Amino acid sequence: MNRPRNDSELNTTRFAQRLLDWFETHGRHDLPWQGTRDPYPIWVSEIMLQQTQVATVIPYFGRFMQRFPDVRALASASEDEVLHHWTGLGYYTRARNFHKAARCVVHSHEGKFPTDFEAIRSLPGIGPSTAAAILAFSSGQRHAILDGNVKRVLTRFYAIEGYPGQRVIHDKLWRLANRNTPHQRVGEYTQAIMDLGATLCARRKPKCGLCPIKTQCRSRKQGNPERYPTPKPHKTLPVKTTQMLLITDDRGRVLLQRRPPAGVWGGLWCFPECESHDDTSKWARTHLGLTIKSHASLPVIQHTFSHYRLDVTPVPATLSGSNGHIMESDEELWYKPELENEIGLAATVKQLSPLLFKRSNK
Repeated sequence: MNRPRNDSELNTTRFAQRLLDWFETHGRHDLPWQGTRDPYPIWVSEIMLQQTQVATVIPYFGRFMQRFPDVRALASASEDEVLHHWTGLGYYTRARNFHKAARCVVHSHEGKFPTDFEAIRSLPGIGPSTAAAILAFSSGQRHAILDGNVKRVLTRFYAIEGYPGQRVIHDKLWRLANRNTPHQRVGEYTQAIMDLGATLCARRKPKCGLCPIKTQCRSRKQGNPERYPTPKPHKTLPVKTTQMLLITDDRGRVLLQRRPPAGVWGGLWCFPECESHDDTSKWARTHLGLTIKSHASLPVIQHTFSHYRLDVTPVPATLSGSNGHIMESDEELWYKPELENEIGLAATVKQLSPLLFKRSNK
């Protein structure tokens, strides 16, 4: 009678070598941040690739590197400019932490990216998997990674039950990731396992027939690879509501305010926001010192975040009376797209600006 094989025995199937052999022919070798040992562009790419697909990142990476070619250029830039070049990538905490980390590298490491794992981990916005990837690609240091693609490959290969966000499952995946990481060709292996998860072991309709480790994959033998990884337990998201005032002046510009550093769209420029039950004209007089004429609301826009859904009611309005113009400051400005302000814009501004300026130009 054949007994079940444990994880150690499965590892003896030359997991890493099969991935490396597959990668030589089928892996991605022409990404714009490949072919360099310079940790800076590798770092840029790894931060951008967090929760974002490669195809989306590529054009942003090119523009970002053109404007901020090295860590000193990034560190010396304003946060507004950094957010401007990040606008559209989402998860803006990444950009703010990236900017802070660049300044740490300049001020604490003389502008040289550290080569010690713990020193890299101490930089804002860099977790163990990102630190490992940077070191693997820049210097070949052996550290395991565990991004979303790797979690999917490992949970399917070993048929691991349980949501990967649970501590016990997460720790088990780290042990397996470390066990399978080879001592040679670490950079190639790291790219190989990420590529496998992104191209063959996809979330939906995985191409199991082309997989280099299919013969030992437990989920394939079970006939249900899409069962893994176990999804996050479903939770109904609470709904929050708000109003945003789209106030235009007689020059066709719209008033924007900088969001607080923490929270949704932190540090980005957005329309003034008030409670959904507020009288918009009264709110504008009280909080902005402006007399406005509000118009019919636009359709509600929904934004879904990790912990709640935000329903935004956009309220177009125009300045009225002889109240003058609000003075621009570090927290408020009058905006028009053709002025090419290098500022970071919240998603709602990008979404509504074309419609808003089309209305104002009629």
